[in-house]
Amino acid sequence: MTLSVGPTDDIAVCAALRRAVFIEEQGVPEEVEQDGRDAEAHHVLATLGGRPVGCARILAEGATGKIGRVCVLPAHRGQGIGLALVAACLDLMRELPGLRRAELGAQTHALGLYERLGFIAFGPEFSDAGGQPHRMMGRDL
Repeated sequence: MTLSVGPTDDIAVCAALRRAVFIEEQGVPEEVEQDGRDAEAHHVLATLGGRPVGCARILAEGATGKIGRVCVLPAHRGQGIGLALVAACLDLMRELPGLRRAELGAQTHALGLYERLGFIAFGPEFSDAGGQPHRMMGRDL
C-alpha cells in the first residue's frame, strides 16, 4: 500500500483520528483535545492505501510553528508514519511566510523519533492532560 502524507483541509477526518488516539486510547479529556484552534491551524494527513491513518497540525505563533496533535492509529505504528507526518509539517512550515523555528511537545517515549529530524529537547519534563510525560523540543527551519 502507498503512504501519502501532505496538507489537508479535511479537519473532520483529522478530528476523528485524534479522537481515536488521544481521547479514546490515551484518556485525554475531550475539552482539552478539542481546543477550538483547528480553524486557525494548518493540518497534515497521512493516508495508507487511501485510508486515513494519522495526522498532525501546525499553529503559527510569531516566527515559531508549533507542531501538535501528531497521532497515528495503533495498527499503523512502527512504520515511519509519525516521522513522515513531522517531516511533512516541517516542509509545510518552510513554505509559510515568517516562520523560522519549529517546536513541539513530545511524549518522552518518542524523543528519539524527533531527534532524527533534528529536534533538540529543552526544558523540564511535564505531563499533558492525559498524564503522558512530555518534553518540549525545537529546531530551526
